Amino acid sequence: MAIKQKMITLAPRSRGFHLITQEIEQALNTFSTIENGLLHLFIKHTSASLTINENADPTVRDDMENFFNDIANEKHYYIHTYEGTDDMPAHIKSSLLGNSLTIPLTNGKMNLGTWQGIYLGEHREYGGSRKVVMTIYS
Repeated sequence: MAIKQKMITLAPRSRGFHLITQEIEQALNTFSTIENGLLHLFIKHTSASLTINENADPTVRDDMENFFNDIANEKHYYIHTYEGTDDMPAHIKSSLLGNSLTIPLTNGKMNLGTWQGIYLGEHREYGGSRKVVMTIYS
């Protein structure tokens, strides 16, 4: 088994859910020949997350943002507020959604479903750039 790894930096985004599938595909194409295996993605932050969901209708991403804002909102009383009122809700959302994904690779491409896309969940108003470690097991 061969293991290859690189870290990519995603540009800063506003709070919400953002499709990053193309950015991951572009980075995947920079690896030398890969046939079949697994791609593991790990985001190195506690206030952002990765998930897979609908890639066609942008209202799904809006509904996701609204849902998670309802269950972890800034109006709740939190003790951890040193970095702002959006910080603790961001940590909760990140824990609920997760910090990593594993995606099968087939013929050098991510083997996602027709309507599946990779989302960055940006849970801070101004989260800044985000680092994602890509590890390929082939």
